[in-house]
Amino acid sequence: MTGHETVAVVVVTYDRADLLERMLVGLAALDRLPDAVIVVDNASTDHTPAVLAAATNPGLQVIRSDDNLGGAGGFHLGVRTAYAQGFDRIWLMDDDVVPASGCLTVLMARDEDCLMAVREDTAGHLVEKAATRFDLRNPLAIRPKTGMVETDFGSRDRMPELVEIENVAFEGFMCRRAVVDAIGLPDPSYFIFYDDVDYAVRARRAGFRIWAVRDAVLVRQLDFDQQHDLGGWKGYYMYRNLFVVHLRYGENALVRLKPWLVTAAVVLLSPVRGGRAEARNVIRAMRDARGMRAVPTRSVD
Repeated sequence: MTGHETVAVVVVTYDRADLLERMLVGLAALDRLPDAVIVVDNASTDHTPAVLAAATNPGLQVIRSDDNLGGAGGFHLGVRTAYAQGFDRIWLMDDDVVPASGCLTVLMARDEDCLMAVREDTAGHLVEKAATRFDLRNPLAIRPKTGMVETDFGSRDRMPELVEIENVAFEGFMCRRAVVDAIGLPDPSYFIFYDDVDYAVRARRAGFRIWAVRDAVLVRQLDFDQQHDLGGWKGYYMYRNLFVVHLRYGENALVRLKPWLVTAAVVLLSPVRGGRAEARNVIRAMRDARGMRAVPTRSVD
């Protein structure tokens, strides 16, 4: 079923009005316009409200949160809204990507439940970091992402039309409502980082396959910068949420033990690495991750 399906775009934004404006212009220039554009404004303090007031996208809906819900909370709210309004497909994206004009047409032509547009940078280089291998079985894998589209293929023209992937980013991920029926909504408790990974793992474990679509082009406006200060507030969420993924979905006891081992190693090495703030973060992250071990229910309320 592809011919008459409806689709809503869900965008989450916070204090990046200029990027958001560029992205909304890109959505308005699509060959196949979405049936709705649902923007969750996470209590932005810049001129985001003015950008949204001036936007002319057909079907634009703005949900302004009283508080910053984080990306995870924003996508939870946006997907819940799109699902409640009955759309057949939901296309998730951040405010720092711009789709090529044919991107949505290409995705909608694919009769698959879970799809991912493939990202490139503004120079046209492939930068799709979705995992082709996400290993939650091998306790010796320091990081579970052991392969990704970018490193497996190097350039878009070396990709086949479809590449099966094992995790996604909420920058171009599309799913049918059947996926939400089966696994529920994105988990808002992540706040930032790994909410998209969690959703992909849940989808795959429910029997869905996820495909990166070579010819669905999404242009990322910013360089990737994942080298966050592990002693800062983002470091806490990176540790906590990585631990949660292992505790929830680790396929054996040794993999589920890895967060404890990482915590011990960071704490033991902190005096020589000068990482006392990181040690405090990782201890707090391990404590809080234990309270998030339960997999979210399938509720869409």
